[in-house]
Amino acid sequence: MSNGKHETPEIKQSKITWAGLSNAFKLYKYIRPFRVEYAFGLLFLFGTSAATLAFPKLMGDLVTAGNKGQLAHNINQTALILLGVLLLQSVFSYFRTVLFVNVTEKTLAYLRQSTYNHLIKLPLKFFEQRRVGELNSRISSDVTLLQETLTTTLAEFIREILIISGGITLLAFTSIRLTLFMLSILPPMIIIVYFFGKFIRKFSKIVQKEVANSNTIVEETLQGIQSVKTYTNEFLEIARYKKKTSEIAKIGIKSGKYRGAFSAVIILGLFGAIVAVIWKGSIYMSEGSIDSGQLIAFVVYSVFIGGNISGMAQDIGQLQKFIGATEDLFEIFETEEEVLVEIKDIPHIEPLNGNIEFKDLSFSYPTRPDQAVLHNFNITIIKNQMIALVGPSGAGKSTFASLLLHLHSSSDGQILFDGIDSHDFPLSWLRGQIALVPQDIFLFGGTIRENIAYGKPNATDEEIYEAALKANAIEFIERFPEKFETIVGERGTQLSGGQRQRIAIARAVLKDPRILILDEATSSLDSESERLVQDALEKLMKGRTSIVIAHRLSTIRKADQILVLDQGKLIEKGTHEELMQLDEGIYRNLSELQFVG
Repeated sequence: MSNGKHETPEIKQSKITWAGLSNAFKLYKYIRPFRVEYAFGLLFLFGTSAATLAFPKLMGDLVTAGNKGQLAHNINQTALILLGVLLLQSVFSYFRTVLFVNVTEKTLAYLRQSTYNHLIKLPLKFFEQRRVGELNSRISSDVTLLQETLTTTLAEFIREILIISGGITLLAFTSIRLTLFMLSILPPMIIIVYFFGKFIRKFSKIVQKEVANSNTIVEETLQGIQSVKTYTNEFLEIARYKKKTSEIAKIGIKSGKYRGAFSAVIILGLFGAIVAVIWKGSIYMSEGSIDSGQLIAFVVYSVFIGGNISGMAQDIGQLQKFIGATEDLFEIFETEEEVLVEIKDIPHIEPLNGNIEFKDLSFSYPTRPDQAVLHNFNITIIKNQMIALVGPSGAGKSTFASLLLHLHSSSDGQILFDGIDSHDFPLSWLRGQIALVPQDIFLFGGTIRENIAYGKPNATDEEIYEAALKANAIEFIERFPEKFETIVGERGTQLSGGQRQRIAIARAVLKDPRILILDEATSSLDSESERLVQDALEKLMKGRTSIVIAHRLSTIRKADQILVLDQGKLIEKGTHEELMQLDEGIYRNLSELQFVG
């Protein structure tokens, strides 16, 4: 019974360290092409901050002018200046936002492209050690977080520093005694409120997680309703759901108490601090140290400073996540790529003849370095021969194929093609000489035409049709109303197993390889599909070096050479007739067991 739960990798939150900052600064190379726009954005940011700092001072001047009974035109002049500052701040804010968004979107497009380009060039062993969901998160969740940080958080953080430092400086000029009093009570209260709020948010996440778990119970029981009913477990599931929702209710009630306490702390702390500043300021005003306008300006500055300290504390948390995201991204960039070159950029090389030689080859997977999958392997394959690999699961058959394609690199020994070390060929060109038809066919979610053309992207319609004809795929393609434009669905789910297999064979026909690898290509098909696929494969194998991995020994009787592998070693080799003459041979035992069955 599937739980139906899809996990999203959490974004790592790192402490702000020099190493983390160093990774974050590496992003500058992606911003550098757009540095002029970014510089103008910073200029408008400074303008916005300056206008914000001027606002409380002008408000105070307006109140002072009114208290002193100054002429109306002086009051109006101050009000007009104040209005002008607000308009200027609005204009600066607009251009700052537009410029930062422009730079961020261009930067992240560049970063996404670089990340994907690097990922797709990494060796297969990298993907064997990572989950697809995790890698997808690097391109989606992490880059989205970078987008939020570069667009909003970083700009806000700079603005907050400017307003806090500028505001405190202006307050000090107004009244150093009142400034020291404000700094002794307001920031500590804001920090207390921030950490209390962080605790509340953490508690809210627990509630959300439990709600998600309760939804999982509903989802999995409805998906597996047949099992629930056949085992008469309706009341068991009712009790399970009741228990989970009751737990959620208890946590929610507890969370409500904390939220109530949080509201009380805000009212008592922040508003109490502001009242205390006004109280202290009123005492100084009665002494003649400051006037009413200065007190108004002081209170507004205090509110600005308090709000920005609180905002800066939240932004620091966001920046920690930002640094964690950059660490994850640049960890990927530190992995060495395969040396790949576009085929059109490779100087002309004569196609392979198809001779292959394994010399003293040993191989272990990076995740199991102490366990040799192939050990001291030696074999010579003559061009245009059909070679069959047989043996129990884990014997090293599929590893043999992946080493030919250089999806993995051997730790010891050599693989020679036409007597030349495989490493002397450009990797992209070498793989272009080899085609693989696996048991588990992966088709892209587009059309039949697009999937066949994947073997040769610039193929003509005639070449695609001819490839489908040779693969015995025309008979079912022509039955579809859309023919070659038929959508195959995600992973080819709209096609049967035999149809997918023939599309894969057509793809290989179009590639026209010198070396063909068939990895149990007919093992999961019905008799009719197997007949059609086997016929297509026989056409495809003509005039090529073919390596067939098979469990059904009936399909490899005609092989020029059969290699029997066991625990990474070559145990037996020969034709079907030669191997059947061995009294205690592994191949003979396997063959007799299958044919008797």
